[in-house]
Amino acid sequence: MTTAPEQQLDRRIRSVRGMDLLTAGEFQRIADTVTGANPGMEPELARRIVAEALAYLSTVAQDREAQIAPSPVVDEGWHALVLHTELYARLCDGLGGGFIHHYPQRPEENGYALGTVERTITAMAVLGFAADRELWAGPDDGGVAVTANVWHTPGPNCGPIIINPPGVPRPKSSEK
Repeated sequence: MTTAPEQQLDRRIRSVRGMDLLTAGEFQRIADTVTGANPGMEPELARRIVAEALAYLSTVAQDREAQIAPSPVVDEGWHALVLHTELYARLCDGLGGGFIHHYPQRPEENGYALGTVERTITAMAVLGFAADRELWAGPDDGGVAVTANVWHTPGPNCGPIIINPPGVPRPKSSEK
């Protein structure tokens, strides 16, 4: 029997554009990667993080010029996706516009910028994604703690989000 919060999560996950590009098993493997990097994290929270990362990436794929960036919590989900390279490449192709590169950024004391968070949440909302606000909380707001402790900034500090055009050759893998 599923609980009301689990049903809400299931509806949110199904509404994210990238979810139709992943099987339930693939989604769970990504969530398991998040929990593996964050000992003690509840599986439901890991699934929320992956769903939010998919919504963020869907947004990036739709507007390559947007000055948006993930929170450290959402970035944790993005990291988990990137680690599954073949799946991630297929996801990016399916979202349209090609591969979405991730450029790591060093932690900064003043990396948090409410304007960037609000701009990102607004860009997601334009595409129909209601942000899971707990996953976007600022460093002083008692948000979720994860191992990816970097507030990315759009632009020159971490490099632009660059999307390779479709058809850019990538190594083939025999693993499916």
